[in-house]
Amino acid sequence: MFEALVTLCLTGAPDVCRDALLPGAEASTLAGCEAMLGEVTVPEGAWEAGDPFCAPRGLVLDFEEVAPNLWVHMGAIAEPDRENLGDVANIAFVVGEDSVAVVDSGSARWIGEATWRAIRNVTDLPVSHVVLTHMHPDHVFGATAFRSAEVVGHSSLERALADRAGNYVESLEALIGPEGFLGSGVPTVTVAVSQAIEIDLGQVQIELTPWPRAHTGTDITVRVGDVLIAGDVIFDRHTPALDGSVLGWLEALDTLEGQGGQVVPGHGGPLMSMVEALGPMRRYLEVLREDTRAALAAGERLGEAVEHIAESEAGAWELFEAYNKRNATVAFTELEWE
Repeated sequence: MFEALVTLCLTGAPDVCRDALLPGAEASTLAGCEAMLGEVTVPEGAWEAGDPFCAPRGLVLDFEEVAPNLWVHMGAIAEPDRENLGDVANIAFVVGEDSVAVVDSGSARWIGEATWRAIRNVTDLPVSHVVLTHMHPDHVFGATAFRSAEVVGHSSLERALADRAGNYVESLEALIGPEGFLGSGVPTVTVAVSQAIEIDLGQVQIELTPWPRAHTGTDITVRVGDVLIAGDVIFDRHTPALDGSVLGWLEALDTLEGQGGQVVPGHGGPLMSMVEALGPMRRYLEVLREDTRAALAAGERLGEAVEHIAESEAGAWELFEAYNKRNATVAFTELEWE
């Protein structure tokens, strides 16, 4: 199988280059691919682009079919770095009879490209929708690889991305390297979701639910039959990351009990029973809440309190040192106004 590529080189750093996929020109022969080069669109950004060319198919991301019509890739439980190149979050796609919906897209365009190839191993149907479950960069920056798809997100997502885009881009370029991030861009939300909606992929429906402030202020979950694709409303093994409201997140977990029998978390999994997923999440957030309330009642200052809040959970989660103090800071700031 052949595909269309273009060499992108970072403006001002011509030695930093990457061959980026141009989806839509896949063919079984080189000549067939080259005949479609005039139809591809080269991404624009802070890079110089060469002429499109065809080459054998590149890297394909590993996906597992976890339920009928649903495939999931499990990202590493790790911080983004130059070894994993930002492949640290789960990605899903749902196949109907008419089209495909992708749920989350990774930290960089290369991950979106490798997801496109995985989809093409399953079906030739068009990708009609890319659903972004929230604003965090490890879930959104691969979306621009799906040029023709509607980008679906929470009604607050576009503003949240605009506010943080500069910091996200700078951080990811430093963490995974400019070559790994090359070609990536901030996606534009084309379908803003403020209430529950259903998308028909052709005999397969996905149900999207926007949430009040919980993990973040931009959370959406996606239900496919009896499976809930939860984004980062559910973490498995990876320490939960609080960027919203600890009280709101606990309320969301209570509501999730009726949202499906199985769940695909934003990290870990890749498929768990809802009961199995909710137990550790609720325990951690309740400990975070109660330890924070106790610190406030004792008159502790923030810098003192974050050193011990939720420390009893340290052995239950990976990346605990990277996230727990941040969570304690957010919870302290929220609960001091109770």
